[in-house]
Amino acid sequence: MRAKPLMIQGTMSNVGKSLLTAGLCRILWQDGYKVAPFKAQNMALNSCITEEGLEMGRAQVVQAAACCIKPSVLMNPILLKPTTDMGSQVIVKGEVYGNMEAREYFTHKKLHRAVAFEAYEKLAGSYEIILIEGAGSPAEINLRQDDFVNMGLAEKVRTPVLLVGDIDRGGVFAQLYGTLMLLCENERDLVKGLIINKFRGNRDLLQEGLSMIEARSAKPVLGVVPMLDVDIEDEDSLASRFTHKRPDAVLDIGVIRLPKIANFTDFYALEATEGLRIRYIDAVRDLQKPDMLIIPGTKNTISDLKWVRESGIDAAILDLASTHTPVFGICGGYQMLGNRVIDGDGVELAGGGSIAGLGLLSMITVFTKEKKRSLVQGRVSIFGSDQVYVEGYEIHMGQSQFSCSEEAKALFTRQGTVYGTYLHGFFDTPECRKALIEMLCKNKGIPIPKIRFFDLKQYREEQFNRLAAALRKHLDIDFMYKIIAEGV
Repeated sequence: MRAKPLMIQGTMSNVGKSLLTAGLCRILWQDGYKVAPFKAQNMALNSCITEEGLEMGRAQVVQAAACCIKPSVLMNPILLKPTTDMGSQVIVKGEVYGNMEAREYFTHKKLHRAVAFEAYEKLAGSYEIILIEGAGSPAEINLRQDDFVNMGLAEKVRTPVLLVGDIDRGGVFAQLYGTLMLLCENERDLVKGLIINKFRGNRDLLQEGLSMIEARSAKPVLGVVPMLDVDIEDEDSLASRFTHKRPDAVLDIGVIRLPKIANFTDFYALEATEGLRIRYIDAVRDLQKPDMLIIPGTKNTISDLKWVRESGIDAAILDLASTHTPVFGICGGYQMLGNRVIDGDGVELAGGGSIAGLGLLSMITVFTKEKKRSLVQGRVSIFGSDQVYVEGYEIHMGQSQFSCSEEAKALFTRQGTVYGTYLHGFFDTPECRKALIEMLCKNKGIPIPKIRFFDLKQYREEQFNRLAAALRKHLDIDFMYKIIAEGV
């Protein structure tokens, strides 16, 4: 078997490539094809763990779910997790390769290019169709040499390309035409069609522009996709999640928006639950009086803890804890709740460092060069309920050591109304969310609302199918099949 490829590229980051790829994956699966996603290099702070204990980008995990297959690091062989404005932790085939600044990373580019091509070839030998997602823009002309993410990959595997532009940001015709004009002629020939994404309003008003861009580019427009009302975890949803409102909520949960916030999908199930309002907070003035405060995961615990102090949010957290408002830390946020964070080997910071924590949990965290990666499931007594089932994954560098034994459990830690866990996905199970809401309602002295505590896996399936139905309506799927069959 040798898979036929199709590649989705964008005029820039956040045009909706990940979501469109997931939706097309679901359409191909619905139509009976054995399909898999592929992204040679992903830059993201959202990651996940495979059954083998290897790390890959969350977007490709979601796309694999749309294909109804298990995720594999072959689908995302290179993952960059930004640690500073200039550097990232580099993950190669699911393992930590090292921390590098951009200039150093580019000296390893040929090596990573070979790894990515090898991963693609292995994947292509097991599926009928590979749906490839590009990264950023293919018109980054300063990065063209040794490219293996956009057109460099497209030329290597001989794949037709669909180019996506984001009309919500404005200037979509300039995006599409300008991108095409900056490509080499042989690269431009690989582009078989254009997609306009995130449209609001009357499509008829676009018709003249659609005709003109087709005439000037000599590329057909496959469709105009509206701003879709679907709830799927993807990188491009980050900004909208941070501004999401739910005016009918009876409970208010604040999440500190750390500068290096990671795995914000930990709150996906909470955001979709009736009766809950999830607010992302990046200033003391926005904190108000939440019914619960969560400190999320971060790619740089020490740097973000310094930001918490500099912004004055630390005092607000301590004030809330002193009034018995539940405070919950996840991964890096969990580490911040302890007495001290120590990075003696320079795992996070060049030269290492040490910083006092918030002192709400009796523990210290010591960073080691070995990253813990594992899938976890079990039952815990938490939020006033016994034997609540939780599942998720651990992915962190630090190891926490406790100076007291008060409920320092394997899955979570509690001291009073302060909780912490390394488990990403802790709130995903219906039992956990039900126990949390019952506790918060009791604390607030209000009746427990009648809420449908949905199964997250079933909910995701419903959203994938809604996305696929919308794309079938607004895109020329027959043309997509035609270019897959014809290739280049």
